[in-house]
Formats: sequence, structure tokens, C-alpha cells
Amino acid sequence: MVRKSRRRRLQKFTRLCRQEEGLRVKRSCPSCGPDPGGEEKKGRGNPISVQLFPPELAFGGRRRCLSKSVAPLLAHGYRRFLPTKDHVFILDYTGTLFFLKNALVSSTLGQIQWKRACRYVVLCRGAKDFASDPRCDTVYRKYLYVLATREQPAVVGTTGSRACDCVEVYLQSSGQRVFKMTFHHSMNFKQIVLVGQENQRALLLLTEEGKIYSLVVNETQLDQPRSYTVQLALRKVSRCLPHLRVTRMASNQSSTLYITDQGGVYFEVHTPGVYRDLFGTLQAFDPLDQQMPLALSLPAKILSCALGYNHLGLVDEFGRIFMQGNNRYGQLGTGDKMDRGEPTQVHYLQRPIALWCGLNHSLVLSQGSDFSKELLGCGCGAGGRLPGWPKGSASFVKLHVKVPLCACSLCSTRECLYMLSSHDIEHHPTYRDLPASRVVGTPEPGLGAGAPQDPGGAARACEEYLSQIHSCPTLQDRMEKMKEIVGWMPLMAAQKDFFWEALDMLQRAAGGVGPGPSTPES
Repeated sequence: MVRKSRRRRLQKFTRLCRQEEGLRVKRSCPSCGPDPGGEEKKGRGNPISVQLFPPELAFGGRRRCLSKSVAPLLAHGYRRFLPTKDHVFILDYTGTLFFLKNALVSSTLGQIQWKRACRYVVLCRGAKDFASDPRCDTVYRKYLYVLATREQPAVVGTTGSRACDCVEVYLQSSGQRVFKMTFHHSMNFKQIVLVGQENQRALLLLTEEGKIYSLVVNETQLDQPRSYTVQLALRKVSRCLPHLRVTRMASNQSSTLYITDQGGVYFEVHTPGVYRDLFGTLQAFDPLDQQMPLALSLPAKILSCALGYNHLGLVDEFGRIFMQGNNRYGQLGTGDKMDRGEPTQVHYLQRPIALWCGLNHSLVLSQGSDFSKELLGCGCGAGGRLPGWPKGSASFVKLHVKVPLCACSLCSTRECLYMLSSHDIEHHPTYRDLPASRVVGTPEPGLGAGAPQDPGGAARACEEYLSQIHSCPTLQDRMEKMKEIVGWMPLMAAQKDFFWEALDMLQRAAGGVGPGPSTPES
């Protein structure tokens, strides 16, 4: 009886607090997964869920238990979030990075436990972006890398302080800063991603001008009190293709994807197994030159992407979704389990709000005609990856998850599914209407489909290629450079194989002969 009376007083106090905040709604059950019955009881009406009001970060375990995390009161809109091994980090639009600390919460009968963000602190301010280990298993996310701007004191001979970009490394478990590297004030970065193993962790930094720099650190030594010297170098994609202006990067443990301002897509793959899964061949893979960028052939400008372990998803300017890579579990959503070595359109899905690719499944956040949100998924369903579909699906199916009205992004880890709900009044739909001539019978991605996008840029690229070939001293060097350029060009896999095989035949026929009449420029 004492417990019941205390519970009633607590519920009354909660309702009063909600009314003072101006949200005069009925509180719904914290476990917001759908009732298997599916229908509300007659006579009670439909209570409004507090999930309809942003901002919030909702996440649940593998048993469809949805919980709402604590909302940082000081946040100015949620920009992005990242779950780690023990906690959740959120970045707002003013550059404040919040550290949401998790606590274990038990069910009523104590049968299951799940993590819930119960309190938060400000980790740092002036942050631009942040990243951690790109694998889906949060056990590997020991450190948090924060790209930030800091005021540096004036040096001798100068007046006033200068703002410099830096990368600060924090322990995700405690929020303690263990490492910091500061760059020259002339270098301004806007995005950071990680790639590689812990002992050879490569940090890729994207500048405001669209160039990519990289440096390598050893994570296993970051907690040791000592000084490090790291070298910042221009990445090969920016060094060999200087005309490209990269606007966005995505990465996983063994590959990196770049999107340019013209909507082009370039790939780096660092392991032969992942390369074979993505492209179906090892013809162009060079273990001695893993930074060589490969161009993907696409029929339109690409706006966003999602990169899984051995598959990827792309969304073009018309809202069409293209999938590529390993399809062993049906994670491409094509309705079968056949691998795809080049981008393949998923015709029954359009205009997604968010796309996410994981280890062996994919998720799409979409919006209906009545502005309601729903979550679709395909691939492996084991371990609750696809709630309501434990056996998985080779096509995108609607998951049994109640989605907040203002959900705008999502991600999935080994333990939880996360959805970020935040409304930006300046955000407008970016998709264009598909021309009538391309609605039916859209051609497969190929050279002819991709060439008209940017004829001026393609011409400049060809001139740059010819210049690089002309600078090679011997015929053999020119042949090798031509093979490399074929990998960069937006050709279909069969076309690339043809050119590589033809160049190999010419190279074997030429032997050790120097440059003759049949030079590349002719």
C-alpha cells in the first residue's frame, strides 16, 4: 500500500510538471512498442504520445522496448548523435557536445535490462564534428575524436590570439581528454572520419575547400603520458584528382566513400575481401596502393550515402535508392540474395528521410502521405536487428517499431536501435521530381547515363588524365598510369575489365620496348 501511494503521488507530480511545461498531454507507457492486438480499446480515445514532440532521442533494445533518453535542456537543436560502448554523445547546432550517461534500467519483473540515458553533462564546446570506431559493435568505441575550434594564445611578435582547428581525443567511458593535436590556423576543417585498425588508425579530415588530409595514430598508446609527432598529408584522392571538390565522407573499418560537389562518388577499399564483395572482382585491387580512388557509375547526382561493412546505399537527387555489394542475407533489399557489383536501384522505395547500412542489414526511415514516419528494414533479422522479422527479409519490410513524428536520423548497434527526433525549420526537401522521360524504363547506371551530368567537369578530368599520362617517361609507365585512370573513370565493371585486359595484352606485346608511335596521346 505504501508503494502504491508513493507511486500515485509521483505520477501526480509528473503530470503537474508536464502541464507547467505547456505539454498538456496524457503520458503514454514508456514501452512504446506496438501492441500485438494493434487496436485501441473502445471508449478511451487515442491518447497523444509525448513522442510527437521534439526534441528527443529514442532508443530501444532487441525486444521492442522503446525508451526516451533525457533531453539536454541547453541544446540548440540536435545535429547528430553517436552511441558508444557505455554512453551516447549528441552535438547541437551551436557546437556544444553533450555527454549522455547511461544507466541500467530493469523491467517491472526484472526479466530484462536495458540502457537508458539518465543524466547528461557538457563534454566540450566549439565542436564541429566527432567520430569513433566505425564498426557497428560499440565495444570497439573506446575513444571519441572531436574536431573543434580553439583560441590559441598569441606568439612572440604577433598581437592577439588566433582560432585554430584541433582534434581532441576523449575516453568514452569517463569523458576525460587524453590527447590533443592542433593544426595551423590557415587550415579549416569541417568533417572527421576514422578508418583502419586501432594500431593504425587513420584520421581523415575534410577541409572547407573540399580537400582531404589524413594522419595516422596508434590508439593503443593514447593513454600513455608522452608526446607524439604525427604527420598531416594530403590524401591521394585530392592529390591525384585536384579538380574534385569533396563535400562529404563516409567510412567503415576497411573502406572510405567520398561524395563530390557534382554528385560523383569515389571509393577507397583497403582489403581484398571487402573489395570482392563490393565489386565482384579483384581485377583492379592493388594491395600496394590501397588509397587509389575508384569512381562509381551512377545515372544522377548523389546526395547522401550509407556505408556498411561490405555493402553500401546511395540516394540520388530524385530520391532513388541504389544498393551495391554483398547480398548474402538480402541486405540490399533487391528481393533476392544475389551480390551486386555495381549500383542497383531499389524501385519500390523513394525519397527516404534517412538510410543506414550495418554489418548485414539495412534500414530506411521513410514518411507516408499523412506525414507519419515508418521504419523499413531488410537483411539479417537475428538478434532483433529487424523487430518483428526474426528470420530476416530480402526486401525492405515495415518493422514493428513506433517511430516518433519528428524522427530525422537513425543508427543501429549490436544492442540497440537509435532514432534522433529533431525539427529544423530551415530544412526543406532536397529531392527533385524525376523527368517524365525517365520515370519508366530508367536505364541502368552506365557511362552514357552518367556522362551528361557535368560535361565541363568530365572534360577537365580528361585533360588532367592526359597530362598525367604525358608526364610518364616510358611506355610501360604510361600503360600503368592508364590502368590506374581506368579505375578512376565512371565505367561499368564489365567495361573496366575489358580495358584492363586490353591494356595487359598491349603491355605484354610491347615488352620492354620504349615509347613508340602508339603513344597514349595518339
